[in-house]
Amino acid sequence: MRVPTGSEQAADLAVDFAGLRLRTPVIAGSAGITGTVEGMRRAEDAGAGAIVMKSLFAKEVCRVAPTPRFRVLRQGRGRDRSFALYSYEQASEWGPDRYAEEVRAAKEALSIPIIPSINCLTPEQWLDYSALMEQAGADAVELNLSCPHGPHLMEGHDVTREMIEMTRLVKEARRIPVIPKMTPQLNNPPGVAVALERAGADAIVTFNRFTGLDIDIETERPVMHGGYAGHGGPWSLLYTLRWLAAIYPAVTVPLSMSGGLAGWQDVVKAILAGATVTQTVTAVVMGGYGEITRMNEGLRRWMEEKEYASLAEFRGAVCDRIVGMEDVFREHVLRARIDPALCNECGICRRVCIYDAAVPATGTYVINDRCDGCGLCVEMCPTQAIAMVSR
Repeated sequence: MRVPTGSEQAADLAVDFAGLRLRTPVIAGSAGITGTVEGMRRAEDAGAGAIVMKSLFAKEVCRVAPTPRFRVLRQGRGRDRSFALYSYEQASEWGPDRYAEEVRAAKEALSIPIIPSINCLTPEQWLDYSALMEQAGADAVELNLSCPHGPHLMEGHDVTREMIEMTRLVKEARRIPVIPKMTPQLNNPPGVAVALERAGADAIVTFNRFTGLDIDIETERPVMHGGYAGHGGPWSLLYTLRWLAAIYPAVTVPLSMSGGLAGWQDVVKAILAGATVTQTVTAVVMGGYGEITRMNEGLRRWMEEKEYASLAEFRGAVCDRIVGMEDVFREHVLRARIDPALCNECGICRRVCIYDAAVPATGTYVINDRCDGCGLCVEMCPTQAIAMVSR
């Protein structure tokens, strides 16, 4: 790792977001981890740049969570295993007045920006709840415009219209920054983001969690509480990055990426795709508040190795490097080759090769001329014995 000399400037993680100055781009997202002042303080101590509080819901039934309400769904085997955090975590247990007291308490106890999150049923509630947050001293308000824990009862265009109309309604009435949180289940996320900016959004969060359903095949019923639930985890990162990179060139407001962040590398990817800040929940739920520290430390090391002094220097850098279908290089100039010194004769390459190019030899496997150059064997080899080389 390159160590900055005395004449070099250390990497600065501070960032401006929706009119707020954050010391780091890693925000503790809305969930149980930010449901109490104590949890928020732990996130601040770990290096969070801001706090998005656990959401206040107007729908009272959502203020009581069932038990149990978390499952870690694991798929695959060995190093190819992945997971999803499947949860029916509900909203804050408090009503609006008690929630506003917690906002005040958080503002007194913490020095970083406090952003309450609200989810309402009527225009009047959006106005009343956002007014309470502003009066309580909130630095901004996040509009939780979708909930992953229930069935979607509106058509897609209705969801979009409500997101835009409620953003405009709250923005026209409030002085603090208004930050709508988009659902990932949209036909045209960039178009919706543009409309949210036109409606007055000071920043946009991409995205809320997906709605999912898991089934117990023994009881033939939905698992856990018996209904739909939110699910997230590292698997959702690529989806979020894909749309973030499409939204970034289309808007001028800052973007907060939420969905799939598992480590500091993902924070780097988010900023390269256009994020001003990131929100983390699942990583903290699974690994503790120290994950925030590790994200910031890893980001700072990477920036120093790359000689970046600020986040702005590489924000959105990948967006103009994404090639279209017509520009993809399609000539087959590479093929796989196995290093016999590293091969353990496990046979995985032979099993996954649909071209029958991996064949056994004495003490190893070899790749013959039938190799198409697809690269799957390279990814699957457990000993890294296979590399792509020129034909």
